[in-house]
Amino acid sequence: MGDSTLWVAALTAGTAVLASWVTSRGTARAARIQADAAATTVQADRLRAARRSAYVDVIEQAQRMGDLYWKVTDAHEISDADERLATLKDLRVRLRGEYAVLRQRVWVADLEGPPQVAAAADRLRRSTSENYRALGAMIAGEADAAQRFDDCYRPFWESVVNFVDVARGALHGTRG
Repeated sequence: MGDSTLWVAALTAGTAVLASWVTSRGTARAARIQADAAATTVQADRLRAARRSAYVDVIEQAQRMGDLYWKVTDAHEISDADERLATLKDLRVRLRGEYAVLRQRVWVADLEGPPQVAAAADRLRRSTSENYRALGAMIAGEADAAQRFDDCYRPFWESVVNFVDVARGALHGTRG
């Protein structure tokens, strides 16, 4: 009986050691899977936050430019020709500066991606060109320039709304 007890004890010990080894490998694998999942979640959250920040910056800058466009329309109504011209020239300089900021923010949105958002941001940037040309024509005294400027506002604003829609879709997973 002593020999079989020894064998049973050895077999039980061997089984316990093997079970412990299998359990520790399973626990280590589960911990590795959990750590990888957490890292992936953190990385996705960081990417989403960076994209959101870039998109908000583009939208805020477009809003600043839109505000200046309204001021151009108001300036055109100034009755004193010299004051009107000075105000329009000042607004042109301010718009040039705001465009430089918009261009930089569009590049950041392009960097952050995805391609659909980058394309929408670039369309928004390009939508400012006709406004700037029309403002130059207003300063030069062209007769229909004010109407051309006013006609440019709607396409500009539509590009802003489109950018917001595409960016929202990218952030919430419905696009890109």
